[in-house]
Formats: sequence, structure tokens, C-alpha cells
Amino acid sequence: MAMIPPIDYASASHDIRAEHDRELGLRGRMTNMKRILLHSPAAHRIYAEWFTLRDLLKPALDDRAVWLLSLAISERCRAEIPLTFFRRALIDSGLDPEAIEPSAEEALLIEFGNAVAADTNAVPDDVWAALKASYDDTLLVNLVAFAGIMVATCLFTNAVRVDLDPELEVYRKR
Repeated sequence: MAMIPPIDYASASHDIRAEHDRELGLRGRMTNMKRILLHSPAAHRIYAEWFTLRDLLKPALDDRAVWLLSLAISERCRAEIPLTFFRRALIDSGLDPEAIEPSAEEALLIEFGNAVAADTNAVPDDVWAALKASYDDTLLVNLVAFAGIMVATCLFTNAVRVDLDPELEVYRKR
């Protein structure tokens, strides 16, 4: 049971309902995490910048690479909701999350994700060197910011004990 209840749309303020409706219009669905974040429309918009950063990583990083980076961060943070969300993305695209053989680029992103989630002060120099050899400074800033939003998402879902969305149940890691 979540420590903060989701908003009640019927009794929510105009600002909360407007942000709820905006989110539904943009993405067509509402998760348990978003329903809780909507107690603060500003917080919801900040976390929703995940989508903006994701778009800025394209075309350098395809969906699979971003999913594997996000999965690595979620696993390291022991965050079931984002972990299950990215398992669903991989499974629905025809991949087995436990059997993926990452490309060299994906392996680097997984190593970066693990390092960022484990200790932001200890991203190894060789990981940074490989990232800098592969990407320009703008992409690196967006990559680190994206990883930061992923860590923040893990923190939020874990700290608040957000309930797993029912549609994710079948994708849960057993």
C-alpha cells in the first residue's frame, strides 16, 4: 500500500485535473506513480521530463539501448515498478530480458547505469572515457540527466511504496 494515496480526480483542484488531463492527452494513460505525483502538478511535470530527455537521446540511442540503461538503473536501485515497466518494454518488443546479449554500446550504457545507481561519486574513469569517445558533450549531458531522472523515479517509487500497476503484474521478475 502506497504511503501517499493517488489523487481523487473528482475532488481534485482545477490545476490537478488540468495536469491529469494534459498527461492523458500526451501519453494516453495514467500510472499509479503519476496519480500520486499529481498531488503536485509541478512535481509531475518535472518527472515527466523523462520523456523530453528520452527524445533528446534519439537518434544516437535507440529504444532498446535506453530500455537496457533504464533497466540497469532500476535493478541496481531495487525499484520494482520501473524495473517491471522496462521488462514489459523489452518483452513486448520480442526480447527476453534474462537472455539479451547487449551490443558493446549497450554494455557500456548498462555499466554506466549500474555505476550511477550504485554511487554517483564512483563512475569509473574508463566508463567516462568510453562514453566521451562515443558521444558529444550535449548527448552526455542529456544522458546523465536522463539517468538522474531514472534514479529519481526509482527513489520516488521506492520511498512512497507506489503500488505496482495491475497491467505490469505479468511482467514482474520472479
